[in-house]
Amino acid sequence: MLNTDEDPMSELSVKDGLTAMEVASYLRRHPEFLNEFPDIALALVLPREQGSAASLASYQLDVLRDKNRDLGRRLHELIEIAHENETLMVRVHTLTLALMRAKTLPETASSVAAALTEDFNTDLVRLVLFRADPDLPAAEWLIAEPSGAAAFPAFTEFFKRAEPLCGRLQQDKLDTLFGAKAVEVHSAVLLPIGSVGMLAVGSHDANRFHPGMGTVFLKLIGEAVSTALARFPR
Repeated sequence: MLNTDEDPMSELSVKDGLTAMEVASYLRRHPEFLNEFPDIALALVLPREQGSAASLASYQLDVLRDKNRDLGRRLHELIEIAHENETLMVRVHTLTLALMRAKTLPETASSVAAALTEDFNTDLVRLVLFRADPDLPAAEWLIAEPSGAAAFPAFTEFFKRAEPLCGRLQQDKLDTLFGAKAVEVHSAVLLPIGSVGMLAVGSHDANRFHPGMGTVFLKLIGEAVSTALARFPR
């Protein structure tokens, strides 16, 4: 039996008429081959896209440069995502503080609408509350419905799942929430706020909200608003 560990050429020497695939397979199994025959490494010529040739060392250097550029791009993307997440966290924190400072139900509701419109740069906001209160403002962004979830049959499945819904909403949902301005909404987010209602954010941009987006911050907003509203029982 041949000992290929002692002689990297022994496996090749017993075969005649080797094919290119067999040579390539051998080199993959013996990456140390060129260490034993440095003259071959120096003589190797590799094809380039431009039609010229380069040495193995030059080729490997180019490969490493390409990998470094790819890693640099990926690192830049991760840094951008981290910056975006940091900005979102600050905005959620600011909203939470505003809700803590609000001392009445009207102040709390107004804080939600103001924060989402100004700090989160949204186009349309709708806060739906399952209650009626004479002190609540008569505002376009507020829908007060004392009948509760039963008054919104189009949202039955949404209330049952109790999870944020992102993307393009069905027309009946848009009409219920945004009325005449439904035609302006090309993507939206729906947030359940406990058992007290729901929160809708509409955008003129069809790509602003989509089903694949993360919902961690959305859930934090929903929980903060739900907790703040729970301070004011019916």
